[in-house]
Amino acid sequence: MFKIEIKWQEITNQTIKELKDALSFYNYSFPIEVRETESVFLQSLRYAETQKLNNYHFIAGYQNGELISVVTAHYLADVNAGFIVYLVTNPQIRSKGLGAKSLQKIEEVLQQDSIHAGNESLKAIVLETETQEMVHSEKEKEDCVKRTNFFMKNNFYKVEDFLYFQPPIHDDGVDVPLHLFMKQETEHEISKSEVKRIVKAMYVEKYHHGNGIAKEVLNRSYSKMNLENHNLFCD
Repeated sequence: MFKIEIKWQEITNQTIKELKDALSFYNYSFPIEVRETESVFLQSLRYAETQKLNNYHFIAGYQNGELISVVTAHYLADVNAGFIVYLVTNPQIRSKGLGAKSLQKIEEVLQQDSIHAGNESLKAIVLETETQEMVHSEKEKEDCVKRTNFFMKNNFYKVEDFLYFQPPIHDDGVDVPLHLFMKQETEHEISKSEVKRIVKAMYVEKYHHGNGIAKEVLNRSYSKMNLENHNLFCD
């Protein structure tokens, strides 16, 4: 059986060459319509440096010196949860366990964040996935189904009966309806009220502090999800 030996490295603002290579890998992997700007990654790294408990990770995986995987995630200390934002792998090495290994690595890192924050274990990990209504071709539909099956195979499940919007990450001001997927890391069942708290933390830590999206824009997007408390920020 083919075995992948991966060397993992945490990318920072100080690892200049590795950061540049990882961003190029990311840019190559996504069409410009859905890509975030490089400044978002840099701002997230800078923000994490100022935090004691909240964290942001930009992890790169190498095989024989070649970059083959990139995964980014936020640790949300207020809700003791991880938010995986990107998981990108070399398409020539897919179906050989690289995606699962990348997931395993970022989960280990998020668990370390949780313990550092004084918890026994991470409560949950969340991520966003596109809906099939967003696809434009049979190939995109096939890829969408594959991604969904991959996450479900790795113990994620779609949060049912939950209207979720990704706030606008581009200047078009468009909110994007997405599926919210979750993996429970403890035996304690995640309640709907806890999911709402996690989404609020995602908006504040990722989309405000990471992306720099204005509070009024996020409040508007947040209010569309019909949550009880429509106010994200308490000024």
